[in-house]
Amino acid sequence: MAEEIAGDEALPPPPPPAAGEASSNPSTAAPASTSSSKPPLRTTKPGVKRLVLTASVLLSFLLGLPFLLKSTEIHRLPLPSDAITALAHRLHSNPPSFPCGLHAVFLRSGSGPSDASVATRLEQAISAQFQLLPAASTAGNVSVSVTVESAGGCSSSSSIGSRWECGVVTAADLVLGDEVFDELLHSALGSDDGDGSRVYTVVVVETDDAEGMKLVVGKHRHAWLVGKVDEAKAVSVIGKVFVKYFMNGGIEEGEAGIGKGEFMPVGSDGNVVLSFSLLNADPSDWVYDWEFEKVGERMLNPVIEALRPIAEINIESQVLYHTPKSSYSHSDDKLGGNVLSMGDIPFFVNSNEWHLDTSISATGRSKVLQFVVYVPSAKECPLYLQLPDGGLSKTNAFISPMWGGVLIWNPPDCSLGSEKTHGTRKKMSSQELMETLEIFIGQLRQLFGLKPSYLSQDMDMPTKFVVSEKGFTECELDLLYRHHACSNLLSCLTTLESLSSLVHSLPRMIVMDEIGRQVELSLEAANLAQRNATLGISDSSAVSATRARALAEDAFFHPSIMSISYASIEHYFAIYMPFFAPVSLHVLLAAIKELKRYKAERAKYSAFLASWVTST
Repeated sequence: MAEEIAGDEALPPPPPPAAGEASSNPSTAAPASTSSSKPPLRTTKPGVKRLVLTASVLLSFLLGLPFLLKSTEIHRLPLPSDAITALAHRLHSNPPSFPCGLHAVFLRSGSGPSDASVATRLEQAISAQFQLLPAASTAGNVSVSVTVESAGGCSSSSSIGSRWECGVVTAADLVLGDEVFDELLHSALGSDDGDGSRVYTVVVVETDDAEGMKLVVGKHRHAWLVGKVDEAKAVSVIGKVFVKYFMNGGIEEGEAGIGKGEFMPVGSDGNVVLSFSLLNADPSDWVYDWEFEKVGERMLNPVIEALRPIAEINIESQVLYHTPKSSYSHSDDKLGGNVLSMGDIPFFVNSNEWHLDTSISATGRSKVLQFVVYVPSAKECPLYLQLPDGGLSKTNAFISPMWGGVLIWNPPDCSLGSEKTHGTRKKMSSQELMETLEIFIGQLRQLFGLKPSYLSQDMDMPTKFVVSEKGFTECELDLLYRHHACSNLLSCLTTLESLSSLVHSLPRMIVMDEIGRQVELSLEAANLAQRNATLGISDSSAVSATRARALAEDAFFHPSIMSISYASIEHYFAIYMPFFAPVSLHVLLAAIKELKRYKAERAKYSAFLASWVTST
């Protein structure tokens, strides 16, 4: 019987050889070899079990390769890079600008001409005046219209949306007072808070009994000029008032302020926390408290509502004890108290003892503005701030940009050399707290890049400014909205471009669906802000720009981006090759070896069949 090799298939033995032929092995019956160098012939057909088994192992490795690649695959949503590039092109080639209108009203006392030609001539003169004045950075196309009203009639050059009705407001209404006249103009002109560009109004009231001219800037979007007005002088004043106060918020050219490189004190997520702290330097002398919840929040609510389009503001208050200052003061008998020079102000805040950062509302990327009321101890009371010119500060307060403000409050009963009262507990009166908050509102105006007040400004004539209970006039709010919208749009674009560049530079970076959705929503909000800007709707544009920046920041600082260290493809090969290369190499070599063995055995069997056929 033929001996079977493991894994080979047994075939029926070949027919017996012819009579007289001898065979030493009947089972093989191989012919005598003519040359000793030839390999022995195989009489049975080689089997394929070993080859199939080896190939199946190799095939299992090959089939598992897609699963390995799938398990190491990252989720990478493509970002709208083309939309980001298009937004950058629009913002750089056509920066956001807000069209607005200027309506000049001349209330003449006599019965002079009031036909349309006079109004048209004045409109052309005012438009020419704008060419001589520096333009506002965020002001777009300015449409000018003029209304001339006199006893002889009323005429207008054109209409730009002003709701002025002839005869509603007259020069006789000036006797009611500036505040009342301001509200009369506001009711006569109506509100421009709807959808549409803002229209600013300057009313020129001619009176015969007044000497010179007087300018009053209202808390709404209008001002009025009273007196014996020369037409050329009135045109010049109208242009200056529009550019200086309505467009630039009283900031002169070259002065530091909004739009002059200063940062807006608003968090990247559009949230601001106003933290008010009452600091008792030495409680062993006296301890002061306040009723901030009753008085403070009532005074600050109008301010919060006015600034809502650019910031979501939260208010917190606290009372701290044992909070000495870091700087030193010296006694001055001439000034009647202890004096702190301006050079010592940078060292006034004691970061080691003043535990101010206790806010629970400041989460994420919110901005915290600190407003501190410092109550000095008995040995340094009263404490005054001395200006560089040697005089004393009227408010006894100072600000620190992007940080907040400090007010040194001397108690009413303190004097130079006052004795200790052994920890007497007292409370700030409502009037004292209101005066303190008025100073803080002025500091908040400074932090936003505006003047603390306009009382010291004039335009070569007596000038008065009607104070707004909001802390900001409507013209100033329009200015803040415009600059905040432009600043946030540029910041949003910078963040989106950085994110797109980061994603392209890291091919193995995970980009979740949420990130892509945030980028798309940010682009939509930015486009909406641009459209509102072209329509002159500054508050809506500021809201959309704030949302666009917040969404861009959320996408850039997404947890899935920040929590993973991204490596190149070579890094992954270095990790997985030590595990899979040795096994895969041995399986591949075994398959190649088995294939060669099978071909060799097959060749032997084919040679045997050929020799058998020849012999028969």
